[in-house]
Amino acid sequence: MHTPYSGLLHRYREWLDLPPYTHPVTLLEGNTPLIPMPRLAEELGGGFELYIKYEGLNPSGSFKDRGMTAAISEALGRGVRAVICASTGNTAASAAAYAARAGLRAIVLIPQGKVALGKLAGALAYGAEVIQIDGSFDDALALVVEISQNYPIALVNSLNPYRLEGQKTAAFEICDALGAAPDWLCLPVGNAGNITAYWMGFRQYHARQGSGLPHLLGVQATGAAPLVLGHPVEKPETVATAIRIGRPARGEQALQAAEESGGRIIAVTDDEILAMQRRLASHGVWVEPASAAGAAGLAHEIASGRLNPRGQRIVVVCTGHGLKDPDIVTRWSPPPRTLPARLEALTEALLTEVR
Repeated sequence: MHTPYSGLLHRYREWLDLPPYTHPVTLLEGNTPLIPMPRLAEELGGGFELYIKYEGLNPSGSFKDRGMTAAISEALGRGVRAVICASTGNTAASAAAYAARAGLRAIVLIPQGKVALGKLAGALAYGAEVIQIDGSFDDALALVVEISQNYPIALVNSLNPYRLEGQKTAAFEICDALGAAPDWLCLPVGNAGNITAYWMGFRQYHARQGSGLPHLLGVQATGAAPLVLGHPVEKPETVATAIRIGRPARGEQALQAAEESGGRIIAVTDDEILAMQRRLASHGVWVEPASAAGAAGLAHEIASGRLNPRGQRIVVVCTGHGLKDPDIVTRWSPPPRTLPARLEALTEALLTEVR
């Protein structure tokens, strides 16, 4: 008899360190595809297996749903009636969606003018109270941390340990799909919770199942690369809004994870990120700019000779869907041609292209 999928908390409950009072709140997140990318692998030099873990197919369009199902479930079980977060966009949409599912109040602080409209629209659609502040993401995070410490409002940023418990399930899924951990895992790094969670997950699976451990390649944007520079960035700037963070909350843990794995954290330019976004779309996978950072970092390291992919199995995590930030595409794409509504005009245009 077929057992329907019931979400991450149900599938991996024995692996998750959640309190017994946790009340599951799910939108059937997780279970996202691991897409083989053989043509892209050939373009990058060939001789290796390449997969995309496409997290943009989570319910609110990003990987944040993995952590949010755990954080909101814990908060609801604890009797909290309101949740709060600071966000560059994806956390806002996810928190709003899961709070709506649980019947909780959601409050979101965002840096003014720094959030992609697709993400802001999601938070508003799910009914969150969205407040813009005249400051950075880091300023917003400091405010919500203080509020949550003084009032009965649950903080659901990645400082919340239950967020990492949910997010580490992506590592479990990759191991389940491949039968073992990959040789390399490449992913964007913003607030650094995700790379920390992946390393938690891979280590936990390996300890109990001998699944192996990957090298981690974390990738920041050059305009927002505090972990590469070795100091906070007061005014981070990058087209990749999801990783436009100058003081990562989990920065030290991310650096430790990269070091323990035998990997590293690097930075790539906005031009490299946007070029890879277009390249991925040409292979049928449309992601928001920040989500292309992991693949851009892989291409950068291969081209520079710092990573030899031959014989390796490599997974690139694409964290959010392209619909999160569609304005980027419309800005660099030419406008559609306009033709008369006549068959001969269409035929002439198409045949001209074929010749």
